[in-house]
Amino acid sequence: MFADVNGTTIYYELHGPARAPVLALCHSLGTSSILWNRQVAAAAEAFSGMRLLTYDLRGHGRSAVSAVDVSVELLASDVLALLDQLNIERVDVAGVSIGGLVGQWLGSCAPGRLRHLVLSNTAAKLGTTEMWNTRIATVTEHGLSAIVDGAIGRAFTSAFIERESDIVNQFRRVLLDTPVAGYIGACRALRDADLRPSVREIAVPTLVLTGDADVVTTIDDAQWLADNIPRATTTTLHAGHLANVEAAAQFNRLVSQFIRDA
Repeated sequence: MFADVNGTTIYYELHGPARAPVLALCHSLGTSSILWNRQVAAAAEAFSGMRLLTYDLRGHGRSAVSAVDVSVELLASDVLALLDQLNIERVDVAGVSIGGLVGQWLGSCAPGRLRHLVLSNTAAKLGTTEMWNTRIATVTEHGLSAIVDGAIGRAFTSAFIERESDIVNQFRRVLLDTPVAGYIGACRALRDADLRPSVREIAVPTLVLTGDADVVTTIDDAQWLADNIPRATTTTLHAGHLANVEAAAQFNRLVSQFIRDA
């Protein structure tokens, strides 16, 4: 399904019972809503009684490239506008990486729209300005093929890459198919985002998840979030940066239990 959201065409899907509480899922940089395939596959079991909303960030997947500069605030406003179009008042939100920054913004700036928040493999400040400027320059000059191997190596552990080559190759293709302008726009949003001053305003119950092999957003980043968000707890999974894929069964169990019990 497609929706006109803040002047950009956004692709989205809904999975599960029509009147069930909605869990909105926000993916990471250089992926798409396929990031959540292992959660959608568990919708009838781990997430029974919930409705999953997946969508593609602007400039990713089947969503259009943004005609304006991208920021975390704009990406979060896309979520709110999509919810308004779908007549959904309140949701649970789970986000990975940049999706987690979107979740932090929603938790601090639109608390009335959230019931629970899951922040997976993310940080309040992700990377440095120099790092993002270098990434942007590399992709601008050489394309996404220049960074795909490094991205895959950070996304998953070497054991998972060897064991699950079909899934890894799917993520490789999705990154290579991402519009360069869409990827760079999201990199600029990450470069400019710093939610450290605002996360203390997040009042909803929050679960912070991380991977023990995640070198992008580390266990220390997760612990900082848990220490600074008033109602947060944290758990570490055996995974790289995309823990919801690599440790899907544990991720699904923890998230569904958290939403039901918190």
